[in-house]
Amino acid sequence: MRPFSGHPDGTPNPEYGAATKPRFDRFIIDACTRPLDQNWLNYQHEIGLRHTRAKKNATDHADSVDHIPMRYLLAFTAVVITTSREYLAAKGASSEQVDRMHAAFTKAVMLHVMVWTRPYVDAAAW
Repeated sequence: MRPFSGHPDGTPNPEYGAATKPRFDRFIIDACTRPLDQNWLNYQHEIGLRHTRAKKNATDHADSVDHIPMRYLLAFTAVVITTSREYLAAKGASSEQVDRMHAAFTKAVMLHVMVWTRPYVDAAAW
């Protein structure tokens, strides 16, 4: 099952997957460029809510699962971080530059996903 964009019965939902791609692209751009201010924090919290029963599918009214387990959200970081290195190296940057960009990108992704987990736990546990 593709946990982020499958139908509730676990079958693939390619239409929803395609519809969410622009938001994923925006996440990558924001991770690299957006200032970490209150507006950023508010939006990241909203993204977290949109993965939980509180708001899942409310934006798109999609025929999709009603909740993304937090473990999938956390596992997502490994996929994004490990696959980013080749993109960072694609323009011919030196190995040292790629290492520095990859370290910065890793920190940015971890920060975003950390904030996304806030709606999953109570305030005392977070």
